[in-house]
Amino acid sequence: MSQILRTPHLLSRIACTLGSAVVLFAMGCKPAAPPAPPAQALPVQVAPVTLSPVPTGDTYVATIKSRRSATMQPQVDGNITKIFVKSGDIVKSGQVLMQIDPLKQVATVQSQQGTEQQQKAVYQYNQADVVRQKALYDAGVISKQAYDQSVQSYQNSKGAFDSASALTITQQQQLAYYDIRAPFAGVVGDIPVHLGDYVSPTTLLTTVDENADLEAYIYVPTERAAQIRTGLPVSILDTAGNVLAKSTVSFLSPQVDNGLQSILAKAELPHTAELLRNQQLVKAHITWSTAPAPIIPVLAVSLIGGQTFVFVAIPKGDGYVAHQIPVTVGETLGNTYPIVSGLKQGDKVITSGLQFLYEGAPVKPLG
Repeated sequence: MSQILRTPHLLSRIACTLGSAVVLFAMGCKPAAPPAPPAQALPVQVAPVTLSPVPTGDTYVATIKSRRSATMQPQVDGNITKIFVKSGDIVKSGQVLMQIDPLKQVATVQSQQGTEQQQKAVYQYNQADVVRQKALYDAGVISKQAYDQSVQSYQNSKGAFDSASALTITQQQQLAYYDIRAPFAGVVGDIPVHLGDYVSPTTLLTTVDENADLEAYIYVPTERAAQIRTGLPVSILDTAGNVLAKSTVSFLSPQVDNGLQSILAKAELPHTAELLRNQQLVKAHITWSTAPAPIIPVLAVSLIGGQTFVFVAIPKGDGYVAHQIPVTVGETLGNTYPIVSGLKQGDKVITSGLQFLYEGAPVKPLG
């Protein structure tokens, strides 16, 4: 301390320094802060907007119908005594589904068989008698008239016997109508009748549907009449938009449905469409045309307030920055969106790190 006090030049320098600090403090001045370092560029994956064939079409509600579908109704009256199947059963062609009480018909058949036997006995007697009468006539014992009467009796008995035999066969065939059989292999539908119910030829017993030959019935609005034609691609979709089957338009109705103001189009479905059933409601997407259009990955699209946006990497200075652009997209095609408006071919769309991006954020494209 004594050394410092003995050095006037050093004391004066300390005083000047302290005085300058006091003056700066009194004037409210602060030392200048160092400049902030530049923001670090975020590495992001990018994908260029490319052209790809994009189909254009519309989706309609369609009904699946079987080309082999039978409504089972009885051909005779009676009470149901047996039901051998239940709804949803898979049956073979000719399999018995249910039985109507056949006792009345059985009695009719037995009665007719008795009549046939009576007519047969008369026929056999007259057949033997005409042989005897022929011998007597040849011997000159009886007249020609007596012989002719014997021949007439034989012919009458033969006709009566043949008629009785045919009627017996008819009644036996009628007995088969009391067994309700499947006309072809298929699936049993709803069974609205029960054991003991009295049924007639107007009663609905059940249905049998074959799922092997299915068609989609599509009603296309008349404003598309100029575009709809056979051969157009058709995709059958479920409620989630998954493709169940693919086909083409195979039939167009020549008339317009006045009630619906639409045109019926049919699409045959392949045998591999096991997920489809008769009378099932599905969506049918008809492709009208295919043309090149820009597409982008689904991962690049963000939805904000009902509007779709993408970030693109644009050059700025020595690097790139993120620029947000509103876009209009079409229906998804696999993992891509077709672009209706907002982008052009060659734009570099950012596909990763979207949650960290903002307008003007520095980025480092990696793709």
